[in-house]
Amino acid sequence: MARKNQTLGEFIIENQSEFKYSSGELSRLINAIRLAAKVVNHQVNKAGLVDILGGAGDTNIQGEDQQKLDVIANDAFIKTLINREIVCGIGSEENDDFITVEGHNDDHQNKYVILMDPLDGSSNIDVNVSVGTIFSIYRRITPSGTPVTIEDFLQPGRNQVAAGYIIYGTSTMLVYTTGHGVNGFTLNPAIGTFYLSHPNMMFPEEGTIYSVNEGNYTHFPQGVKNYIKYCQEESENRPYTSRYIGSLVSDIHRNMIKGGIYMYPKSSVNSNGKLRLLYECNPMAFITEQAGGKASDGYTPILDLQPTELHQRAPFFCGSKKMVEKAEDFMAKSL
Repeated sequence: MARKNQTLGEFIIENQSEFKYSSGELSRLINAIRLAAKVVNHQVNKAGLVDILGGAGDTNIQGEDQQKLDVIANDAFIKTLINREIVCGIGSEENDDFITVEGHNDDHQNKYVILMDPLDGSSNIDVNVSVGTIFSIYRRITPSGTPVTIEDFLQPGRNQVAAGYIIYGTSTMLVYTTGHGVNGFTLNPAIGTFYLSHPNMMFPEEGTIYSVNEGNYTHFPQGVKNYIKYCQEESENRPYTSRYIGSLVSDIHRNMIKGGIYMYPKSSVNSNGKLRLLYECNPMAFITEQAGGKASDGYTPILDLQPTELHQRAPFFCGSKKMVEKAEDFMAKSL
């Protein structure tokens, strides 16, 4: 039973029986993520004081400029996960290919793979706006004792055993689910401990916020344009409020608390959308559904999509259930 002000460690121990597999490995994996999050939080909070702002001079597999903090966060999570010898494979938005982790005695016995966006919204760091980390955990499907293959990572979102995000904002929060609801933990920086601050988080069924980059409006499909116009119309509870931070974690975190919809549709510029299915859409969709919301590509539930590539992109509609369903109605009518 979730109790406010319970530590994350206490919560993990008390709820371990809810995990589909009770070997304790998943609990240790969440603990490793907690540790890496504190390392990244420390680096983020030093931004501006030391030379960690700006570009790193490289591009990632998507052709996007890497920020220095992208590299720092990526290294922090990878090193922590490898050193703890919990996962058998790691996929990161910042790496071209997945990483095989041999495990204790090089026996490839570890059972979980993790996919992550180590620093979502990192371009906002330079202007002191909230950023985050997103993670997604699957149980491997190839035989234990063998190296992981791409097959272990290209699983539908429905197969996730855990997913979560860390938001580095006015306070640092870790929000995650193992398929039994969503709980949020806030870091007390004085003692370095996460405490349960947001038990049983739920999306309001309806909301008044829509989050989309309206600068891309002319490139959007007609259904999205029509839905945006609907959001702006004068009505009993409209126009809705437009709120867009440009950091997926921050936008969805706000909408989960206040009620709203987040949209990053396909466009004439990005024919498959821009967000990554494995690192961003799937974990956020799992969290959203566990919090009573809905997530789709405009037509199909995100968690039902079958990935075919490690860095595959997908359109993304996510948030309060009735708002997403209304957006899907507009999409269907414009086919």
